[in-house]
Amino acid sequence: MSGLNASLGYFVAVVIFAASVRTLLRKWPRFSFISEFASSFMLVACWLEVQTIVEVGQWAGALGPDVAVTMLFGLLLTHGVICGAASGNPSLVLQKFLQLEASTLPTLLAVTAQFAGAHLALLAAVYYWKLELTDMHMIKNLMAAECSSSLLVSVLQGFFTEFVCAFILHLIYLNLQRRSALIRIPLIAVLLTFFTHTARGYTSAYINPSLAYGLTFHCPGSTLTQYSVVYWLGPLIGMTLALLLYMGHIPRFFAKNLLYFQKTRFRVPKGDKAEKKKK
Repeated sequence: MSGLNASLGYFVAVVIFAASVRTLLRKWPRFSFISEFASSFMLVACWLEVQTIVEVGQWAGALGPDVAVTMLFGLLLTHGVICGAASGNPSLVLQKFLQLEASTLPTLLAVTAQFAGAHLALLAAVYYWKLELTDMHMIKNLMAAECSSSLLVSVLQGFFTEFVCAFILHLIYLNLQRRSALIRIPLIAVLLTFFTHTARGYTSAYINPSLAYGLTFHCPGSTLTQYSVVYWLGPLIGMTLALLLYMGHIPRFFAKNLLYFQKTRFRVPKGDKAEKKKK
């Protein structure tokens, strides 16, 4: 249980940091992009600890797969509640840009902040493992230099996996975006947990470019180009197609609806048509 207690303490510390940053930034809305930094930091830092439990927890800390799945769901649920609109996901930021809900500069700043948060989270996690508070973390520290890649299939299969998962996720997200957070956040957390657990033998279905950058880009086994095609291009294309299917067009590029015929709301009364014919 010492390994679990150490992990929970680590989670609490990261969550407090992210919540503190968001609370401080409420006074300065111009720097709202820093919320994306805190959101990405929280997501990557905690997910790296979940990865530790998955990789070595079962035989170094008596923590089974059920513990890892439960903690992942708790992480995603807490992240949705604490971070709110700051998704920590470049795909969702770009989705808002394509929907004309965000301009170019805030989008670039948000995406940059997300990758910076992911990178800092990786450094923080490595420092935490070096403390070797438990046997589990001692083994993880020894394995840190030679971590296991999450991409366990070919680039084409990996791309297709991330693409399909991203397409489904964004389509559901678009349909839930007007719903109450009490409905939206748990459903998205369940869906992400299901995708990650199901696709563990493929790509782990991160569906988040900055998250994938922090979790697996530094691991040997694939090149930067291969990782980019799977974890960046796959989710972005999936998001774009989901937006196209949902709205019928991409507002940033097309004003006209390309898929759905929009009928006029107001019809001319039959009586008016008859009078016009008589005249």
